[in-house]
Amino acid sequence: MFYKRSAVSKAYGDAAWDQLLDAAGLDGAYTSLGSYSDDEIFALVKVASETLALPQEDVLRWFGRQAMPLLARRYPAFFGNHDNVRSYLLTLNNIIHPEVRKLYPGAQTPVFDFDTSLADVLSIGYNSPRRLCALAEGFMHGAADHYGERLDVEQSQCMHHGAERCLFHVRSLPQ
Repeated sequence: MFYKRSAVSKAYGDAAWDQLLDAAGLDGAYTSLGSYSDDEIFALVKVASETLALPQEDVLRWFGRQAMPLLARRYPAFFGNHDNVRSYLLTLNNIIHPEVRKLYPGAQTPVFDFDTSLADVLSIGYNSPRRLCALAEGFMHGAADHYGERLDVEQSQCMHHGAERCLFHVRSLPQ
């Protein structure tokens, strides 16, 4: 939640964050050390969606993309061993998320599966009871920004539409 607060405050000012909290009926400091309920996250996304006249999925994508530079500054070790976004994404299950669970015991991290059989496409399966696939897509774009890359991300399956998992097809675009 801290990264959502930081992203909103950076883009729209501290007052905008306070207005979102008030409109969502939430109270709290939202520090980087906290763990926050999905209900709080969804309440903020709903209010931001209504305020900005954007679909909730677009708000989640924006949050994910904007949070990535904040995460990279706070946890540079997660990013330093990679030369590109593909390399970074392939470490989510084995390096990034175990570290997240150490930092935030009880964190519900998603599980990803990868198909690397095509040289120009990384297919990423996303599975999480939280069903925050739009946020995951935003994180992908934010990671690409971090590595100076651009991505085309297509989603062919979605848990919100009855699929067992979400499936993304990620292609790097020319600069």
